[in-house]
Amino acid sequence: MENCKIINMYSLDQTIAKDLFKDVTYPWEVLPKIGDFIKKLGPTLDPEIYEKRGEDIWVAKSAVVFDSAYLHGPLIIDENAEIRQCAFIRGNAIVGKDSVVGNSTELKNVVLFNHVQVPHYNYVGDSVLGYYSHMGAGSITSNVKSDKTLVVVKDKYEREEIETGLKKFGAMLGDHVEVGCNTVLNPGTVVCPDTNIYPVSCVRGVIPPHSVYKDKNEIVTKE
Repeated sequence: MENCKIINMYSLDQTIAKDLFKDVTYPWEVLPKIGDFIKKLGPTLDPEIYEKRGEDIWVAKSAVVFDSAYLHGPLIIDENAEIRQCAFIRGNAIVGKDSVVGNSTELKNVVLFNHVQVPHYNYVGDSVLGYYSHMGAGSITSNVKSDKTLVVVKDKYEREEIETGLKKFGAMLGDHVEVGCNTVLNPGTVVCPDTNIYPVSCVRGVIPPHSVYKDKNEIVTKE
């Protein structure tokens, strides 16, 4: 599954969590490690740039956090990020530079690279969102299978499967991925870089890079 490897999915210089991705091959391997990583990194952050706002919560002084937003640690909010009205951050979350977490958006156990936008009524759980990725209004990551079995990543193009050993696994979005409004990304979805997902889609499996996902039977390569 070459397309799913971290080296082919993400610009690691575009996240404060770069070291989290060391010594692993696939991005979902970091999901069990996010909380401990934040607890280790937080105390080393420059107090001139970041302030500690609660137990295991570090927020850049340049970030904008609305009064109605709820923040729970472990959590790092990086420089110039914006956390809007009624955002619900449940912990184990890293919000990258210049990112937007919008009204009524919920985050849990996630890494948002720099310039990520989840601005309107999104649920993002047990996921990694790459540099300049964007989720349209109402789009969500579904992170638990209905039968509660462990998630398997399936790539029908390379005819490969990987057992992740994870019960909770939302979506891995590569750099510059655009997800249309009211889309559901099913457990174990991997959307490779520079790919667009049509609105109101139901997506599962590995979607190749530089593609347009119209539906499960029509995925075309960008010209």
